[in-house]
Amino acid sequence: MKKTEFRHHEPLRVRWAEIDAQGIVFNGHYLTYLDTAVSGYWRALAMPYAETMKGLGGDLYVRRATLDYRGSARYDDRLDIGIRVREFGNSSMKVDGAVFHGEHMLVQAEMVYVFADPATQSPLPVPDALRGLIHDFEAGRPVVDVSLGSWAEHGAAATAIRREVFVQEQHIPADLEWDSADATCLHALARNRFGLPLATGRLLEHVPGVAKIGRMAVRRSMRGAQIGRLVLDALMAEARQQGYREVLLHAQLSAENFYLRAGFQRRGDPFEEAGIGHVEMVRAL
Repeated sequence: MKKTEFRHHEPLRVRWAEIDAQGIVFNGHYLTYLDTAVSGYWRALAMPYAETMKGLGGDLYVRRATLDYRGSARYDDRLDIGIRVREFGNSSMKVDGAVFHGEHMLVQAEMVYVFADPATQSPLPVPDALRGLIHDFEAGRPVVDVSLGSWAEHGAAATAIRREVFVQEQHIPADLEWDSADATCLHALARNRFGLPLATGRLLEHVPGVAKIGRMAVRRSMRGAQIGRLVLDALMAEARQQGYREVLLHAQLSAENFYLRAGFQRRGDPFEEAGIGHVEMVRAL
């Protein structure tokens, strides 16, 4: 197997606790590496795992896992774990895994997962929706849809995401989260292929010629899957379409690098907003 044969790669770094008396990664840890990468694969599919499986009426169980050891990883090595679904049976799917150090494959794996009833663990047919999602992902097709609309169209889903992220996770008082601008500005909503809302953001005029993006929120389980960037890009494209010359936003300090990668620049000193450190950032259109 070559690294280029995998659409999904999960980066990992070998920890001291994972090496054995020979100074190499203990063989059993590779199964943990592969399981971690499979979780990352579901994230790349924009699929909150537990919520999705509940909606599909089943769950996936490992039936068999075989590993072929061809090399050894050592302390502090940076590894890439490749995962791909190779084929489906009626109730099963074969998953290939490979552990790479650079371009060199250290471990090759084949895993068989069975879709089954969680109560009895008796096999069930793999749902067509799940098959289709995986086929499209492996073919390079989009697995997330971002739509723009009014509060009447997206308000219920946006409210749920923002409550989960800002009020429950970040402990921002609810009376600071909602404002009158929601009713008049444009909202973006990202949904996965099962229709589950994953991320949101909004666009409004700051001053003539300058748009403001705000209330950017991504569900915790989906962070790192580039869904927030899809929402940001959709709002930026709309601002450009409306003729704005610049976009500004107030970024939480923890998210500053996310916006820097998107071409924004810091303007001014950090400040506190809703009890959280922020910085103003701008980008010309």
